[in-house]
Amino acid sequence: MHNIGNIFRALRNKNYRLFFCGQSVSLIGTWMQSIAISWLAYRMSNSIFVLGLVGFALQIPTFVLSPLAGIAADRHDRHRLLIVTQALSMLQALILAALVMSNVITIWQIVVLSIFLGTVNAFDIPIRQAFLLEMIDNKEDLGNAVALNSSMVNMARLIGPSIAGFLIAMVGEGVCFLINGISYVAVLSSLFMMRVKKREPAVHTADILTRIKEGVVYAYNFVPIRILLSTLGLISLVGGGLQTLMPVFAREIFRGGPQTLGVLMAATGLGALSGAVFLASRDTVLGMGRLIGRVTIVFGLCIIAFSVSNILALSLVLLFVAGFSMMVHMASSNTLLQLITEEDKRGRVMSFYTMAFMGTVPIGSIAAGSLAARSNVHIVLFGCGILCLVASALFWKKLPVLREQIRPIYAEKGIIPQVAKGIGQVTT
Repeated sequence: MHNIGNIFRALRNKNYRLFFCGQSVSLIGTWMQSIAISWLAYRMSNSIFVLGLVGFALQIPTFVLSPLAGIAADRHDRHRLLIVTQALSMLQALILAALVMSNVITIWQIVVLSIFLGTVNAFDIPIRQAFLLEMIDNKEDLGNAVALNSSMVNMARLIGPSIAGFLIAMVGEGVCFLINGISYVAVLSSLFMMRVKKREPAVHTADILTRIKEGVVYAYNFVPIRILLSTLGLISLVGGGLQTLMPVFAREIFRGGPQTLGVLMAATGLGALSGAVFLASRDTVLGMGRLIGRVTIVFGLCIIAFSVSNILALSLVLLFVAGFSMMVHMASSNTLLQLITEEDKRGRVMSFYTMAFMGTVPIGSIAAGSLAARSNVHIVLFGCGILCLVASALFWKKLPVLREQIRPIYAEKGIIPQVAKGIGQVTT
C-alpha cells in the first residue's frame, strides 16, 4: 500500500511541477499573513468575538460564492481565471501591508480586506481544484498530486507561522503582509510559464440558477458525494473553531506571545504535512473510505484532549496528531471526489467541496468566538470534539453504501490498474 518512491511521482508532469514550485513559495507567505492577521486583530481589540469575526469575514464568501465559482470553472478557461485570482490576492496583501506599516490600520479595514480576500478565494480554490486534473498528463498520478498539494500547503503551514511569530515580535505584522504580497510573484510566474492544452468548455444555455441546481441535485443524489461532503463539512466546522481560538490558548492558557502561537500552529502544520506525505506514499486509493472513518475518530479524541490540557508539550503532541488526521481526511475526500465525479460537473462538485472544507470554517469561527466569550474555550472545544465523534459514527454507518457505489466507477474508469484488469477486490 505504501512505497516511498511514489511520493513525488506527480512531478514528472511538467505543468504540475511548475505549479508545485510556484505555490510552494507563495503559500509560505499566505500562512505568514494568516497568523499575522489573527494576531493583529486580537492585539488591537483584545476581543475573542472580534477574532472570530475576522475569521468569519475571511471565510464566509467561500460558503456563499463557491457555487458561482464552480460554474465559472466549468464554463471558462481555468488557467486564465487562476492568473486573475492570484493577482487580486497579491493586491490585497500589498494594501494590507501599506495600511499596517503606515499605522493607519483599523478593525473595520481588516474586516473589509478579509471579505475581499475571502471573495477572491471563493473563486480561486474551486477553480484551482478543478484545474488540477488539467495539469496531470497521467491520470494515475491524480491521487499523488492531491497528496503533494496537501504536502505543499502544510510545509508552508509549518514554515510560515514560525517565521511570522518571530517577525511579529521583532518588526510587527506589516512585514508579514509585505512578504506575502511579494511571494505571489512565484506562483504568477509559474502560471505564465505553463503550456496548457486548450480545453473547450461545454456550451450551456441554461441560466446560472439552473446550473447550480443541476450540480446540487447531482451531488445530493449520488450518495458517495453526499456522504463525503457532509462529513468533511462537519469536521471543518470544528477545525474552524480550533483555529480561531488558538491565539486565546497561546496567550491565556499557555501565557505566551506570538512565538507561542507560531509554535502551536507549526505543530498542527507538521502533523498535516506528515499526513500528506503518508498519503503521497500510498500506491492506491483503495481503502480510503475506511481511512477517513478512522482519522475522524482520532481527530475528535485529540480535540477533546486538547480542550482539557494546560501542558504545552502535551498540547503540541495532540495538535500534531489532529493535524495529521485532518489532512488525511481532507486529502482522501478530495481524491475520491475527483475520481468519481463526471467531468462536466467537476467544477461544481469541487465548489461544493470548497464549501464543505472552507465554507463551514467561518460558521465555526464565529460560533466558537461567540460561545467562548460567554463561557470558556475549554467547554467549546470539548463540544467540538464530541461533534467529530458523532460525525464519525454517521460515516461508518454509511460506509457500506459508499463502497458499493464507488466500486463500479473504479472499474469503469480504469484509473487503478489492478481494478481495470479485474485483479483483486476493491475496498473503498
